[in-house]
Amino acid sequence: MLAEAGLPEDFVELFSMILDGRNASVTDGVRRALGREPRDFSDFAREAAATGVWATSRLAGR
Repeated sequence: MLAEAGLPEDFVELFSMILDGRNASVTDGVRRALGREPRDFSDFAREAAATGVWATSRLAGR
């Protein structure tokens, strides 16, 4: 389907590998890499947004 849509073969292989189910299990990679338990992404995003770090005026240098 992706190849028929004109995506490059590298992209087709990448998406096939990511979406074929082999990455569906939970692992301890975050704990091993960072030395702490993972955080829920929505919690991280909400807390980061509250700091104003992603405010468009800040990004524009104003």
